[in-house]
Amino acid sequence: MKRHRHTPEQVVRKLREGERLLNEGKDLAEVLRVLEVSEATWNRWRAQYGGMKVSEAKRLKELEVENARLKKLVANQALDIDMLKELAEGNF
Repeated sequence: MKRHRHTPEQVVRKLREGERLLNEGKDLAEVLRVLEVSEATWNRWRAQYGGMKVSEAKRLKELEVENARLKKLVANQALDIDMLKELAEGNF
Protein backbone atom coordinates (compact mmCIF):
# COMPACT_ATOMS: atom_id res chain seq x y z
CA MET A 1 0.00 0.00 0.00
CA LYS A 2 1.30 3.47 -0.87
CA ARG A 3 2.17 5.72 2.08
CA HIS A 4 0.03 8.82 2.23
CA ARG A 5 -0.21 11.71 4.65
CA HIS A 6 -3.78 12.72 5.37
CA THR A 7 -4.87 16.17 6.42
CA PRO A 8 -7.04 16.39 9.53
CA GLU A 9 -10.02 17.15 7.30
CA GLN A 10 -9.42 13.98 5.28
CA VAL A 11 -9.04 11.93 8.46
CA VAL A 12 -12.36 13.16 9.85
CA ARG A 13 -14.11 12.48 6.54
CA LYS A 14 -12.67 8.95 6.34
CA LEU A 15 -13.67 8.28 9.95
CA ARG A 16 -17.24 9.36 9.21
CA GLU A 17 -17.32 7.23 6.07
CA GLY A 18 -15.94 4.25 7.98
CA GLU A 19 -18.47 4.64 10.78
CA ARG A 20 -21.26 4.84 8.20
CA LEU A 21 -20.06 1.63 6.54
CA LEU A 22 -19.76 -0.14 9.88
CA ASN A 23 -23.31 0.90 10.78
CA GLU A 24 -24.50 -0.56 7.48
CA GLY A 25 -23.25 -3.93 8.67
CA LYS A 26 -19.93 -4.22 6.85
CA ASP A 27 -17.06 -5.80 8.75
CA LEU A 28 -14.00 -3.81 9.79
CA ALA A 29 -11.63 -5.50 7.33
CA GLU A 30 -13.84 -4.50 4.41
CA VAL A 31 -14.18 -0.93 5.67
CA LEU A 32 -10.40 -0.61 6.04
CA ARG A 33 -9.93 -1.91 2.51
CA VAL A 34 -12.40 0.65 1.15
CA LEU A 35 -10.73 3.49 3.07
CA GLU A 36 -7.25 2.20 2.14
CA VAL A 37 -5.88 2.39 5.70
CA SER A 38 -4.45 -0.15 8.13
CA GLU A 39 -6.15 -1.21 11.32
CA ALA A 40 -3.45 0.53 13.38
CA THR A 41 -4.07 3.79 11.52
CA TRP A 42 -7.83 3.42 11.98
CA ASN A 43 -7.44 2.91 15.74
CA ARG A 44 -5.00 5.82 16.07
CA TRP A 45 -7.33 8.13 14.12
CA ARG A 46 -10.33 7.12 16.25
CA ALA A 47 -8.37 7.82 19.42
CA GLN A 48 -7.13 11.18 18.19
CA TYR A 49 -9.95 12.51 16.01
CA GLY A 50 -12.98 10.48 17.11
CA GLY A 51 -16.07 12.67 17.44
CA MET A 52 -14.42 15.80 16.05
CA LYS A 53 -15.80 18.01 13.37
CA VAL A 54 -13.65 19.07 10.42
CA SER A 55 -13.16 22.60 11.77
CA GLU A 56 -12.09 21.25 15.18
CA ALA A 57 -9.54 18.92 13.59
CA LYS A 58 -8.17 21.77 11.50
CA ARG A 59 -7.83 23.97 14.60
CA LEU A 60 -6.09 21.14 16.47
CA LYS A 61 -3.50 20.84 13.69
CA GLU A 62 -2.93 24.62 13.70
CA LEU A 63 -2.40 24.58 17.47
CA GLU A 64 0.07 21.69 17.20
CA VAL A 65 2.11 23.62 14.61
CA GLU A 66 2.06 26.77 16.75
CA ASN A 67 3.09 24.77 19.83
CA ALA A 68 6.06 23.26 17.98
CA ARG A 69 7.16 26.73 16.83
CA LEU A 70 6.97 28.11 20.37
CA LYS A 71 8.89 25.15 21.81
CA LYS A 72 11.66 25.79 19.28
CA LEU A 73 11.81 29.46 20.32
CA VAL A 74 12.06 28.53 24.00
CA ALA A 75 14.83 26.02 23.28
CA ASN A 76 16.82 28.63 21.34
CA GLN A 77 16.42 31.15 24.14
CA ALA A 78 17.58 28.61 26.72
CA LEU A 79 20.71 27.98 24.64
CA ASP A 80 21.36 31.72 24.39
CA ILE A 81 20.98 32.12 28.15
CA ASP A 82 23.40 29.25 28.85
CA MET A 83 25.91 30.71 26.41
CA LEU A 84 25.70 34.15 28.05
CA LYS A 85 26.14 32.61 31.52
CA GLU A 86 29.32 30.84 30.38
CA LEU A 87 30.65 34.05 28.88
CA ALA A 88 29.89 35.96 32.07
CA GLU A 89 31.74 33.34 34.17
CA GLY A 90 34.74 33.43 31.83
CA ASN A 91 34.62 29.70 30.96
CA PHE A 92 35.19 30.08 27.27
